[in-house]
Amino acid sequence: MKLYKITGPKGEPLNGGSGNWSLPVGKKPGKWMTKIDNVKACRAGYHLVEAVGIVEWLPRAPQTGLLWQAEGRGTKDKEGTKTAFAQARLVKLIGVLDEVSMRLAAADIAERVLPIFYKVHPKDNRPSLAIQAARDFANGKIDAAARAAAQAAAQAAAGDAAWRAAQAVARDAAKVAARAGSWDAEQSAARDAAQDAARAANASMLIKQAAARLRVL
Repeated sequence: MKLYKITGPKGEPLNGGSGNWSLPVGKKPGKWMTKIDNVKACRAGYHLVEAVGIVEWLPRAPQTGLLWQAEGRGTKDKEGTKTAFAQARLVKLIGVLDEVSMRLAAADIAERVLPIFYKVHPKDNRPSLAIQAARDFANGKIDAAARAAAQAAAQAAAGDAAWRAAQAVARDAAKVAARAGSWDAEQSAARDAAQDAARAANASMLIKQAAARLRVL
């Protein structure tokens, strides 16, 4: 499984910790970081994250982050999507996580759920126009006022669609509860699988946009 690390432009930590990471040079990985004893996730060790966990550690605007493929060795402790290692190093640069790449990734992620909206409002194009406005703003083609107007229109449309969808879900849930009394294990597993798939797809979009941004810069 690939593991990742987000640092500042000079290898500085963005989510806690001290000391800069050794950066790769060309195709040569960075140096292994000094060994840490008593490794404990969230407390001590070099923390690396799986792809699906990248979204939880994105740099806060206006910070720019670098997304690296990384590896760890020695004692480790895993918690959720992150693992703390006694030692770790940066292997290669994947991309740039700045406001542009993250806005474009957010637009890609939002576009994935448009089919759900269209089931309720098949002729309402406000959300799709707002997504395009987000892309145009990220690429410097429109100003913040134009983006805000598109966003407001999309939120109004999405709010109505969400309410209708919530009503439909509530009706379906009531029917299921009347038949079975509760969600069974199979339904729960299907829901969890769908959530995992969505998280994986979102992570893939973030990585793709970060890599694309690196090529532009």
